[in-house]
Amino acid sequence: MDIFIKNIVDLLKAEIPLSEEEIKGLIEIPPDIKMGDFAFPCFAIAKQLKDNPGKISTELAQKLPIGDLITNIKAHGPYLNFYVSKKMIFRTVLDEVFTESNSYGSSDSGVGKTAVIDYSSPNIAKHLAVHHLRSAVIGNAIYNLYKTLGYNCIGINHLGDWGTQFGQLIVAFKKWGPELKGHDSIKETGLDISKLNELYVRFHKEAKDNPSLEDEARDWFKKLENGNEEARETWQYFKDISLSEFERVYKKLGVRFDSYAGESFYNDMLDDTVKRIKDAGLAEISEEALIVNLEKFDMPPCILRKKDDASLYATRDICAAEYRKRKYGFDKMIYVVGSEQRLHFKQFFKVLELMGYEWVDDCVHVDFGLVKFKGGKMSTREGKVILLEDLLVESCKIAREIIEQKTSDLENKAEVANDVGIGAIIFSELSTKRVKDVMFDWNEILNFDGETGPYVQYTHARLCSVLRKCGEEVTNEIDYNVFKEDDELLLVKKLESFPLTIIRSAQNYEPSILSKYLLDLCSTFNRFYQHHRILIDDTELKRARVLLVDSIRQVIKNGLSILGLKAPERM
Repeated sequence: MDIFIKNIVDLLKAEIPLSEEEIKGLIEIPPDIKMGDFAFPCFAIAKQLKDNPGKISTELAQKLPIGDLITNIKAHGPYLNFYVSKKMIFRTVLDEVFTESNSYGSSDSGVGKTAVIDYSSPNIAKHLAVHHLRSAVIGNAIYNLYKTLGYNCIGINHLGDWGTQFGQLIVAFKKWGPELKGHDSIKETGLDISKLNELYVRFHKEAKDNPSLEDEARDWFKKLENGNEEARETWQYFKDISLSEFERVYKKLGVRFDSYAGESFYNDMLDDTVKRIKDAGLAEISEEALIVNLEKFDMPPCILRKKDDASLYATRDICAAEYRKRKYGFDKMIYVVGSEQRLHFKQFFKVLELMGYEWVDDCVHVDFGLVKFKGGKMSTREGKVILLEDLLVESCKIAREIIEQKTSDLENKAEVANDVGIGAIIFSELSTKRVKDVMFDWNEILNFDGETGPYVQYTHARLCSVLRKCGEEVTNEIDYNVFKEDDELLLVKKLESFPLTIIRSAQNYEPSILSKYLLDLCSTFNRFYQHHRILIDDTELKRARVLLVDSIRQVIKNGLSILGLKAPERM
């Protein structure tokens, strides 16, 4: 594909006021095969050229030369459409997929650049629940997308491991937790994440009738802030228990992080951050709290410290951004956090801007909607929460039952059911535009025939089955002239657009673009499979179609991997 894109970029760069990278980023695949193989939207340059985009496309179509690769150029409204040599497109794309294999779709556009991705970020001392799912899988997919583009990626789990709630937990632990008597260490008490959550829920129930518990909690948090040894040891124990539990569930999801530096990590840096804000003349006292007044930007004040001098999320996020820029020198800082936090990010980005940090333009809030179940929102304080691990276990169980019905003789049922069950949940989160809410429905997400993860995985397994039946080694030494069918051309053009799909998904921080691409590729192949035989007597055509099948298999595998799904070879 790159050879065609490069040719188009070379043709356009001499005529329009954009860089090579900008031109490459704007090139699209037309929705209809009759409209060409590539398209350039001329409205993207209309403002700079001070002309009508339709006129620009017409003039460029007349001016640009054609050749062996680009055989025709036509204007279609504001779009400039490029038609490539059909023989060359088969040869170039299939050879590229075959040669690059697991690396097909990768690029070096991000080499030398660093992308920091902040995702998941649960509060410690609580189970990972369903509402933690979207940030984890969207963030993981964005991490993989940028890694595929050559970026050095740093995945950060900004743990919620600081705040008055830990004073509450210490109080609950001391009052209702396991007996410390007879134990040399707090770590011998056998506490686990479930018991911690029970203590958290009990504290809030008891505090309704006994408000003085809140005062005790504030006192213990103050001790924690001041470095009290008992408070610190207890808090660290809570954190260790939580991380052990989190990592176990993350492993099931296939989600990884490079850093677990949470809110507490920045404690010793906060005073310096606040001082810089004060020195910039941005801070003021309002109702005994330290704030940055953002009224002229149509936003509420950004509160840095409460009247009791305790810091807040905004202060810690500003401090964390400064630290990450110093440590990683990021080119992109991506925060994968729910839509409910939009105002918070607008405020904290504005404060960074007012502090004079030009790199705030490289910071982006990638927001997303909710996972919805019948019964409305869930509250950890009341104990009414659907645990993420329970969801994963149930999905794998249902997947196993479906597989038993479909292929009872499958050897590794448990492994495949795990891959399909986990994959179904991940894909359901990534196949919808991230800003939309996701309505969870078992009947939909585990449907092998719908627009689901199992459907994509099943298509991959079908492709592997065809290759096994072929019984011959796949080769790219074929006669490319034997491809005659429009359906074959449509498939190879789908394969050709895979690298561009990755670029668009990354640029828009939108894994659903890649998810939709995979669904489209699978449905295109399955239609082809219904109407055209692959294992035929014509040796040359058979070898060519086997290469096409293997290329489709490879691209589906690569795409699933980026999204965080496995690609079973048998289902």
